[in-house]
Amino acid sequence: MPSILIADRDTNERIGIGWLITSCAIPYDHVYMASTATEVIRCVETHTPDVLCLELDMIGKGQWEPLKLLIEHYRPRVAVMTAEATFERAMQGIELNARDLWLKPQTPETIRRTLARYCQERRDAAAHGQEGGDDAGRVAEVSYLDLFFPLSMPGGPYPLMLAQLEEPNRHPELLRFLTEYPFREKPVLLPLGDAIVGLFPADEPEPLSRLEQVGRRLLRDWEAASDAPLSLVMYDSDDPEQRLSEKYRDASQALDIRFFKGYRQLSVVRGRIAWTMIDPFLTPSEQRAWIDMLHDGSKEALKEWMYRHFFFKEEPYPEPGLLRIRLTSILAQVRRYMKAHGLDRGKLEEEYHRAFDTILYSPILYRIVQELLLFIYTLLESARSHQVGGRADVIELAIRYMEGRYTDPTLRLEEVARHVDRSPAYFSTLLSQKHGISFRQLLVNMRLKEAQRLLLETSLPVQEVAMRTGFGNANYFSKIFKEKTGTTPRFMRNQKKV
Repeated sequence: MPSILIADRDTNERIGIGWLITSCAIPYDHVYMASTATEVIRCVETHTPDVLCLELDMIGKGQWEPLKLLIEHYRPRVAVMTAEATFERAMQGIELNARDLWLKPQTPETIRRTLARYCQERRDAAAHGQEGGDDAGRVAEVSYLDLFFPLSMPGGPYPLMLAQLEEPNRHPELLRFLTEYPFREKPVLLPLGDAIVGLFPADEPEPLSRLEQVGRRLLRDWEAASDAPLSLVMYDSDDPEQRLSEKYRDASQALDIRFFKGYRQLSVVRGRIAWTMIDPFLTPSEQRAWIDMLHDGSKEALKEWMYRHFFFKEEPYPEPGLLRIRLTSILAQVRRYMKAHGLDRGKLEEEYHRAFDTILYSPILYRIVQELLLFIYTLLESARSHQVGGRADVIELAIRYMEGRYTDPTLRLEEVARHVDRSPAYFSTLLSQKHGISFRQLLVNMRLKEAQRLLLETSLPVQEVAMRTGFGNANYFSKIFKEKTGTTPRFMRNQKKV
């Protein structure tokens, strides 16, 4: 008959688990108790229990290595207990080859079912002459190691579930719900810091329709039991040899679909997500459009542009990280507007940094767009109500004017200085002090930047490129281009064909 060691600092916990074993008639012939790590090590060495229920929090730093060596040598079935639902605690369980992780307080039914299973496995193994009761290949033996490391065992035909709450601190509540939920076939549940993994047993690949039914029923019942928004992924693979670590990687990627759909949604996926690749940066024309919309104060135009470029109704979706970069590219134009109108200080500056953090870390695209638009509207209202236009940054206003007219070969310093109501000499001095560059150099740089884009992205003749970028004369354009870039326009055009 198997034996068990219950190791917990709390006397009530130890007695409670011992009473549960006795009252439920789980056939362990010896039940040992330990309240310290030293007692655990001594009991394992002396009695070599078949099952170890261990509170992780009781093990000191200097006691880990001796305990790990003992467990590796005697190979008991280990269930670890903790009150901290953290990744660090999960990794400690992995180091001890734990079969189950119990988050306190755990239900008596879960403890009873787990300990009864360990006992039956030990008895079955003894009946078949298998030392240690090795049931490799059963989904019940899947551990955290299988999720994070490319082990030799294939994943098998096991559908994988990922459940994630908008509030991760409520994951213990979700874990209790999943543990007690009446699944037709109970999944192995592996709680992580940011989600809960469930692995279902299956003799053959499940049809997607059945996975969808399970997911929809689970999501519906969770909504009826809790107000915490849940995002659910049901994942399976067509490849029976795919390892569990690869399945977990692909399912985690599928969890990012919530970026577009939001929470309270189910995603049923078979295989890896194929994101659409996009250029995340604004083109020069898009940058000019944004500066114009901001200075015109057109809220409707800004809203329409954002909705048209960031609300995706159908798959395949763009890669979320690239969209975040594109949003920061927009925020860079907003920053220029703030500097040009003297808005980069005080409360508005704090709100700018909050908008930047929202773009980087908010899990839902719709919320990012709304928050960014609200911030921009606040800037526009501040510019109007405080009439800061007269104190606007002269150089930024001048640069904006040049960006809209640099293609005109007749553009001169005098025209730009007149636009910002400054004398040419004074404006030239301000420009040199702020950017360390002359008016002519700035104008040439703008024209060359657009010329390089046209050479690489279009098939326009060099003469046409020169005309469209304000150089007028192709020979002069080629001369300046060679001086500034070290190569000729035709050579750069040929690079596009390589």
